[in-house]
Parts: sequence; structure tokens; C-alpha cells
Amino acid sequence: MRVIFVFIDGIGLGPESEDNPFVFAGTPFLHRLLEGSFLTEKTAGKSFSNGILMGLDAALGVPGRPQSATGQAALFTGVNAPALIGKHLNGFPNKKLRDLLREKGMFLQLAKRGFSGTFANAYRPEFYSDLEQGLQRYFSCSTLITYYGNVSFRTLEDLEQGRAVYMDITNYFLQKMGFDVGRVTPEEAGRRLVDISQDFDVTLYEHFLTDIAGHSQDREQAVKTLNILDRFLEAVVHHLDLSQDLLLVTSDHGNLENLGIKGHTTNLVPALLVGKEHQKMAERLGLEKNITRVLPALLEILSPATTCSSE
Repeated sequence: MRVIFVFIDGIGLGPESEDNPFVFAGTPFLHRLLEGSFLTEKTAGKSFSNGILMGLDAALGVPGRPQSATGQAALFTGVNAPALIGKHLNGFPNKKLRDLLREKGMFLQLAKRGFSGTFANAYRPEFYSDLEQGLQRYFSCSTLITYYGNVSFRTLEDLEQGRAVYMDITNYFLQKMGFDVGRVTPEEAGRRLVDISQDFDVTLYEHFLTDIAGHSQDREQAVKTLNILDRFLEAVVHHLDLSQDLLLVTSDHGNLENLGIKGHTTNLVPALLVGKEHQKMAERLGLEKNITRVLPALLEILSPATTCSSE
């Protein structure tokens, strides 16, 4: 079984309100996938053909609104990162979280169990210059689990050869920054992600324009972002062999689902599971129904005979 893990920054399960772009943006694929429902709190817990949508707690018993550094650390290690440092931390991980990611990052845990993993995102050339200086500057959780897991980073050359996907899906921002790269459609990007995944047990892809759109409170930007994401996910599901592969889509905290506020929300975040073993994965997530269960549940369905714990 192969797993595509799509991490989407800043999306929660909100009510069906006028401030929720998952209701008004027009996401035809998600609407069909959820059999006429929207990606909202009302749909959480419902099964549909080849899949299920669950709601996971991202607050993890720590007061305040969930944030990126601790939420992503929790997702990618299986440890309650906010409880570990005593608060929700925004932006990039601090030393204590970096230590956690170095010791219990997803790719390390996969490798210890004999599974291969890859990060499908492409990096710009300046990233490699920064990396040569060591970890002196701040890096994201996804970058750190890749680095600590001894997993190769993908370049713009990989992107041009179809061996990577950029964070914005279409390469629009790379072109805007002056890089000589071709534009791709969301459909092509989705197909490429599936192609990349064929050589690995777990393939991670990160998309964070959703969080930026949420903070902007710009309805037009939200609609555009979700339209691209919807087309991308449709292509991923279309090209997957759902009898052999699993798509996991989840997030670190809520934001985009409520354009009425500028910051993050305390809403549950989605765990959208489509394809092989989606019901077993849902059962394992359901033990605690929070984001610390994502990695242990994933390891458990990959190694059904092994009881895995990330604590």
C-alpha cells in the first residue's frame, strides 16, 4: 500500500456560514466526493464511497488558538507538542520542537520500520545556500523532518522534469519571482504527485496558501485558492489506484473556514481519507480524535501486526 499525505495549512471544519469559503467558493470535486455535502463540521464523521471525513482536535488540551509550529510538530511526530512546550507556538519551531523533530520526525519513524518516504515539494536555489550554513536560520517542520530523516530535497530541476510539485501547485509564484519554469495546471500537478508516490511508501506534500488566504480575509483570494486545490485533489484521486493506495488530507489548525476573523480558529481540522484501508485508518484516528493520532495511525496501517507509539 502507498500513502499520499497532503498537508494543507490552516483549514478547519467550520459551520455552513456565509464566511466559510468551503461553502461559497465552489469546490465541485469535494462536493461530489462528499456526496453532496461540504467540507464542514456538519459532514465530519460521515462515510462516503471509498472514503470518510473525520474531525480532529488541534488544541490538544492547551489553552489558546492552535498554531503552525506546534500543530505541525504534533502531526509529524505524534507527540503533543503544545503540551511539551506549554503553549501553542506560531511560525517556525523553537529549539525544543526542533529537538523533537530530530528525534521523532515522520521520515525517521518510517525508516525505522523499514518504510520509504519522500517530500514532494520543490525548493528554490537559495534554500540550498541557506542549508549549507547548517540550521542557523529557521526552517519549517516539514523541512526539518526531511533533513533529519536523511530524505533528499527536490530542486527546481526536479520540478521541470516532473519529479516535484511546488507549494502553490501551479508554479505561479515561481514565475512571479522571475524563475524560468513552466506553468502547470492543477490537474497536471496532481498527476505528477501520484507519479512521484509510486516509488515510496509515504509521499508528503505541503500546501500553505490556504493559511495565507485565511489571514487575508479576502473572499476572492480564498475562492481562487480553493478552486486550484479542488482541481488538484480531484486529479490526485483520479490517478490513484484506490484499491491499493490511500490519500490522507489533514491540517494543523483552522483558519480559512472562517473569513470573519483574521486569526486561527479552534475548530476541528479535517482528516479526509480516501482509498485503501480508509476505514481502518479512521478507526485508529478515532481512538483519540486529535492530530497526535495521525502519524501513529498511519504507521499502524502500514504495519498492522505492530502496535506503534510515538510517545
